[in-house]
Amino acid sequence: MIQRLTVPAGRGLAVALARDARLRVVNTPGTQVVDTWAFVMGDPHEYLSMEHCREVLQRIVFEPGDVLLSNRYRPMLEILADSSPGGHDTLIAACSREMYARAGGGQEHANCADNLAHALEGHGHLIPFTPAPWNLFMLAPVRDGRTIDYVRPTSRPGDAVELKVLADCLMVFSACPDDLYPTNGGDGKPRDVAIELLA
Repeated sequence: MIQRLTVPAGRGLAVALARDARLRVVNTPGTQVVDTWAFVMGDPHEYLSMEHCREVLQRIVFEPGDVLLSNRYRPMLEILADSSPGGHDTLIAACSREMYARAGGGQEHANCADNLAHALEGHGHLIPFTPAPWNLFMLAPVRDGRTIDYVRPTSRPGDAVELKVLADCLMVFSACPDDLYPTNGGDGKPRDVAIELLA
């Protein structure tokens, strides 16, 4: 039996998951970036860490079979499958009020950093910073070993990343509201995505 949850366009969703749970993050429209975080249950100061994953895996993008780690080197997630072209970004910070203000998008633009904070607050947690997200379906390839390019998503409608949870955790997903960079579809319209919880 599959339970299907919706991450509304431009907003966030927190899901509590037990060890050994499996889920799919489904890019319903194909163009939507999904900022993704995981926090050890009961301790939001231990979280899925892009820096630690890159160190151990010795790559800047992750693939099926990879085990992703926390900032304390605890196994957090295993990538079971990926029907998209891959290349999910691990370098770019979550969009924030400050980012949009700097880029001319206004002071009150919806953003992934606030979506994360609101989702954590809903579970009684407050952290004074925003960990780097795993930007599912976002492409920001490094050119010539030193320059980051922002490019449009190449995922197709219905493409999905399937994960196994390796530690009891609270996962947070943000259907990114970015309407300035081409990395989020390029048409200025964030869209809903789905989270499928697998039996």
